[in-house]
Amino acid sequence: MADLASYPLLSTLLALPVLGALASTLLRRAPWAQRMALGSTLLTLLQSLLIVAAFDGQDAGFQLLDSATWIGGLNIAYLVGVDGISLLFLPATALLFCAAVLAGWRIRATASPLSPGLYFALLLWLEAATLGVFCALDVVFFFFCWELTLLPLYFLISLWGVGSSRQTAAVRYFLLMLASGVPLLFGLLALAFGHAASAGSLVFDLPTLLATPLPEGTQYAVFLLLLAGFAAKVPLVPLHTWLPALAMGAPAAVTALIVGLKLGAFGLIRLAIPLAPIAARDLHWLLAGCGTLAILYGGVAAIAHSNLRGVLAYSSLSHVGLVVLGLATFSASALQGALLQLLNFSVAAAGGFLALAFLQRRSGSTDIAQLGGVMRSMPLLSGCFLLFGLAGIGLPGTSGFPGELLIIVAALHSHTGAGLAALFGTVLAAAAFLAPFRRAFLGPLRNADVAAGRDLLPREKAILLLPALLILVVGLHPMPILELLRPTAEAWVAALAGL
Repeated sequence: MADLASYPLLSTLLALPVLGALASTLLRRAPWAQRMALGSTLLTLLQSLLIVAAFDGQDAGFQLLDSATWIGGLNIAYLVGVDGISLLFLPATALLFCAAVLAGWRIRATASPLSPGLYFALLLWLEAATLGVFCALDVVFFFFCWELTLLPLYFLISLWGVGSSRQTAAVRYFLLMLASGVPLLFGLLALAFGHAASAGSLVFDLPTLLATPLPEGTQYAVFLLLLAGFAAKVPLVPLHTWLPALAMGAPAAVTALIVGLKLGAFGLIRLAIPLAPIAARDLHWLLAGCGTLAILYGGVAAIAHSNLRGVLAYSSLSHVGLVVLGLATFSASALQGALLQLLNFSVAAAGGFLALAFLQRRSGSTDIAQLGGVMRSMPLLSGCFLLFGLAGIGLPGTSGFPGELLIIVAALHSHTGAGLAALFGTVLAAAAFLAPFRRAFLGPLRNADVAAGRDLLPREKAILLLPALLILVVGLHPMPILELLRPTAEAWVAALAGL
């Protein structure tokens, strides 16, 4: 695939949703805008698969680099590339946005006075910014893409959200993420100026920053600032307050994207830990504690919630806590498990929220007390939701099991108490999902709309069945993905251990 690698594959990947967004905004007829958005996301998905095909799985370094001068006087550049850490997030992101566009196909039937073209344009802008976060190798460009995700999300939630809580959810999310950007920006500036003080030049490109260690004192400031900046988007307790409000007030497709795409956890892996490795290793207890707290709090809160959307939201908090605990072990196998878990969450959490959107469209509610007997009238929808939930709790045979096992084994070895808490967290996660599933899907019929509800339509089957298939395929045969992740994971850990 050397010929493919000579083309600007990543720049093309970022350009496709941008062009689609511009076209969707200009098109005045709703069906045209919808088709343009779907075509753009499908082309982006195909482009991401080309990138996977062109990637050399034995090379642990950054590949498919593309660059251009941006602000020359400050050595700030447009620099993109991928390694084993970011590679599989590209097709996962593209697939989720395809599903989000299809799930919003009937958006013109909502009460919003704005053209559906704007809804799809905002989705595509969000896709471009999200892919930019995964590809960025210049920390200023990374921050630019990171902040660029906020505006489309604010408008998507506030204009097309559910019920009266949508404005509150939009404002809370926007303000908290905007505030979290302050320590993130200060951390990146401290990183750049700390490098300039020790190396004599101001640079922002990630390969150079990784190759030049910071002074130990500066590392603590950089790590804590970056951790504070990423924690809100992971999210970690107590900066998770936007999550339940968003789960209840945002459009289902948008909730699926926010919960499914764990940009905060990716930021920890890409920037916070490798750029301040001494501080990260010395503060391993802080990472382990934050992860353990999220595991236990998320599980207990999910059990206590009375709405299926809230159950999934708090369960995702528990899941990402397991990832953070895995990072605290500084183990190659745990990093492989954490990355696999993030990919699993992308598919399972997004699929779960989309399944709930289809259920709410039929029943008018996702409140557990108002549901019951869903399996009788909608067996395929119920089966898909069950599979997504089982993948979330790590049932053997699903994509959630290999990553969860790798993380817990590593945690038991390096942080025994936290590892035992994670084991208990898996019990909480199972209880948090299975009990409400039994009441809502297997209990007696309590809702006439549920009894009269139709099962999945062809478009809805296309949205849910492919993620369901991926969950089974990866769960039964995870080694190709683990082998693809292994060289980069080993190099990531070796760089930390070599200090």
